[in-house]
Amino acid sequence: MHDIELMDASGRRLARARLPEGVAGMARLHALIGEQLGEDADETAEQVVIGIETDKGPWVQALIAAGYRVCAVNPLQASRYRERYGMSGAKSDGADAHMLADMVRTDSHQLRPVAGDSAEAAAIKVVSRAHKSMIWERTRHMQRLRHALRDYFPAALEAFEELTTPDALELLAKAPDPASAAKLTLTQIRTALKRARRRGDIDTKAGKIQAALRAEHLGQPAVVAQAYATTIRAATAVLATLNEQIKTLQGQVEQHFGQHPDAEIVLSQPGLGPILGARVLAEFGDDQHRYTDARARKNCEDHGVSSQAVA
Repeated sequence: MHDIELMDASGRRLARARLPEGVAGMARLHALIGEQLGEDADETAEQVVIGIETDKGPWVQALIAAGYRVCAVNPLQASRYRERYGMSGAKSDGADAHMLADMVRTDSHQLRPVAGDSAEAAAIKVVSRAHKSMIWERTRHMQRLRHALRDYFPAALEAFEELTTPDALELLAKAPDPASAAKLTLTQIRTALKRARRRGDIDTKAGKIQAALRAEHLGQPAVVAQAYATTIRAATAVLATLNEQIKTLQGQVEQHFGQHPDAEIVLSQPGLGPILGARVLAEFGDDQHRYTDARARKNCEDHGVSSQAVA
């Protein structure tokens, strides 16, 4: 459900309603606005300014397609503006609708209109953000795996430099506890390294892994180690699936980005390859009217770098 309020330039409430999701709700909103604009509703739609606390989703796209000027209000901005109406900080959907209507009436010049990016740019944003989120998810699962191994199987941390590689996951799934790992043969280890397409001296690498797995380390009682081993098998299965899906999403990112007409321009920038270039295009968009000048573009760029550093 969406709570909406219509307000004129003087602050007078014209209408308020709670509308359902989907086509029915959007049709009702158009009707309410049309009742206020009269017969010239189609020609004067651009005079309607709408504030909404998101810049994506079917409703936002439908509002833009209808010709309205849509302003995405940052939730933090809305929270600060809400303090004008009371110190309690109480929040309700109806009150928020009134607050947003008043906000765009008085401060629309301070708000960022939702850019009209192309469908191609929107598709790049979807797959590039999903790809990045999946990588972050893999890192979280890898850290859980690392902490578990440190508690009962530190030899594995000595044997495998990276816990998300196919060979490390295969060997941990096959031998997830110190006792079984010590029994791994050089042939088994070499086979896993070759299957993972490891380069260099496979025999030397296999020997180092075997030696590390057979070295003396402090451990846990056998029953505890077996309990940990059960969780490690689950963790390696999840990580293997994440690896597969990350690879699939990477292909989608490269495909969508390669079809965009601005891809060549983005890739001409030093240090940008297909994946990072797709992320840059996704976050900056391709609407030529998004930024008023070069300084506005740079401010957005600086903010983006800061946000990524924090992340």
